[in-house]
Amino acid sequence: MRKFFENSKQALLITMTMFVLCGFIYPFAVTALAQGLFHHKANGSLIEADGETVGSELIGQTFTGPQYFWGRVSSVNYNVYTKEDMIPDENGQVNYSGVSSGTFNYAPSNPELKKRIEADIEKFLLANPSVKRQDIPADLMTASGSGLDPHISMKAAEIQIERIAQASGLSKDEIEKIIEANTEKRSLGIFGENKVNFLMANLDIMKKMEGR
Repeated sequence: MRKFFENSKQALLITMTMFVLCGFIYPFAVTALAQGLFHHKANGSLIEADGETVGSELIGQTFTGPQYFWGRVSSVNYNVYTKEDMIPDENGQVNYSGVSSGTFNYAPSNPELKKRIEADIEKFLLANPSVKRQDIPADLMTASGSGLDPHISMKAAEIQIERIAQASGLSKDEIEKIIEANTEKRSLGIFGENKVNFLMANLDIMKKMEGR
């Protein structure tokens, strides 16, 4: 019986020690380190404009205006919804499906995939008459795995310059500089590809237009 109580005491002591270490000291230490060294990233890499939070550097948004860069297709609409999206239509369906991530997950043989891509291609060609169908970068017609990616390829950004210049009043040189300023280089110079954060680029375009 005495040995039982000694073992129980030891087990309880270890349990309480690990509880304090893992439940309090470790989380507080990690939080303090993150807030001290990576404050911006630890708080969601939030973006502010005119004193208001307008998004995150890590999550794209849907832009349909011709004066802005268009991003990738998103099956979850980048989790950006309006009050109207929560109102049922005549069939009782609502566009709001909750905050989530993911892609359409269509199989290559699914006719809905071809239908969706064809519709997106026609829409892009209509807005960019100088672009040929075969020159449209694949990433502009496909969704990312999360449906939240704020990045597009360099080619996807460059192919939109002419439309943006005409609609925004900015020069092509100004837009090229905006692309360059918002280009994220390959990791360690060798992994992945250079990519443009179209959300940040669009904010720069907005600021440039407001300054005119």
